[in-house]
Amino acid sequence: MKEHNSINEVRAGLIETGGRMSQEFGLGRIVGQVLISLYLTDGEASLDQLEEELGLSKAAVSTAARQLESLGFVVRVWKQGDRKSYYRTVDNIGSALRQGLLAMVRRKVESAGVELDTALEVLEKNGGAHASSRETRFLYSRVHRAKSLRDRTSQILDNPLFKLLGI
Repeated sequence: MKEHNSINEVRAGLIETGGRMSQEFGLGRIVGQVLISLYLTDGEASLDQLEEELGLSKAAVSTAARQLESLGFVVRVWKQGDRKSYYRTVDNIGSALRQGLLAMVRRKVESAGVELDTALEVLEKNGGAHASSRETRFLYSRVHRAKSLRDRTSQILDNPLFKLLGI
């Protein structure tokens, strides 16, 4: 009985850590909890099982499972004669996590690029590097540097060698 309690505590701790990490990456706590719960499950789990284990609503678990499925981290498993939805982690979760995280980073870099372009446009209309206001010149130089960094990051992420290595 003591071993069972220890195992459950370890499992709960890992699930909670996964939730926190997922939240830090902007995916939401429940998404991480569902992913880690499925990863630590031998085989597949139904939404009912996940709901019970995690103490969450079926709607929250279902939403998280669909999001994980769209990211390529989990797959839906059908059981003949059973109407329930079952999920399991993909066979190569390491690769899926790398690809999913890279896709998320790419989206964030693209989004930042749009904001930086807009900011540079406004600052250039106000004189940019040659503005009369020291504050505008300073802000322009910082935004211009940030845009350069964003452009270099985008080039690295889009490099065919980078993609070929599966990084």
